[in-house]
Amino acid sequence: MAPFVKWAGGKTQLLGALRRRMPECRGRYYEPFIGGGALLLDVRPERAVISDANAQLVNVYRQLRADAEAVIAEVRTLDAPPCDRERYLALRRRYNAKIEARGLDAECAALFIWLNKHCFNGLYRVNAAGLFNVPYNNKTGGASINADNLRAVGRYLAGGGVEIRQGDFAAACADVRAGDFVYFDPPYVPASATARFAEYASGGFPLAEHRRLAAEFRRLDALGAKLLLSNHDVSLVRELYSGFTIETLAVRRAINCDASGREGREVIIANY
Repeated sequence: MAPFVKWAGGKTQLLGALRRRMPECRGRYYEPFIGGGALLLDVRPERAVISDANAQLVNVYRQLRADAEAVIAEVRTLDAPPCDRERYLALRRRYNAKIEARGLDAECAALFIWLNKHCFNGLYRVNAAGLFNVPYNNKTGGASINADNLRAVGRYLAGGGVEIRQGDFAAACADVRAGDFVYFDPPYVPASATARFAEYASGGFPLAEHRRLAAEFRRLDALGAKLLLSNHDVSLVRELYSGFTIETLAVRRAINCDASGREGREVIIANY
């Protein structure tokens, strides 16, 4: 299985590094910022709790669990006509109408996936009203999904071992116990003053949230949970997680309009 959406900060290129650093764990796997789910879908834990603040993203996981074939059929219907800017904008309006109506169904999940494949750099960004506002990427055709992959994801999620939650990261971790494993992949602290990819949920993820996350990390550490976290290698992150194991990795940042800004450094932080 592999991620079915492109996600800012997606972990596909770091999978090997993350997998090597995962501890042996007999408890539950928690991922409170599930995003594209690269690590989850790679290691396929038998017992897991996944969550995200983005209700539309969580809906995709829930719809795939309930009926992957329905989502596949909806995406294929969206893929059938050729795309242009006018069609993209029309479907973006249709998707935003679903958001306003709280229409969390298979069609909403399919629109989410389709827009992800046809929007600029696969970004998910919303305005102050919580409406999706990423522009068109000029893609005119091609399949937006790998149907077999979606079926595999759906079977895994429907297997009974994965609980899907929606909301705040602290709420997602409220029942973490000693011996559980938690992987935090939050919206990153900006690497520069102009990098603002933390707006995937209305309200963004400001400094206060990063400080609250660090406090939650320390709370779970005191409980005896095994913790792993990734973020940009910037001084604030090192300050927030001082005292824990911090390793630096070189990465390529796919979401950057300036190719010269695609080389970066990230950190993997662990409490073991």
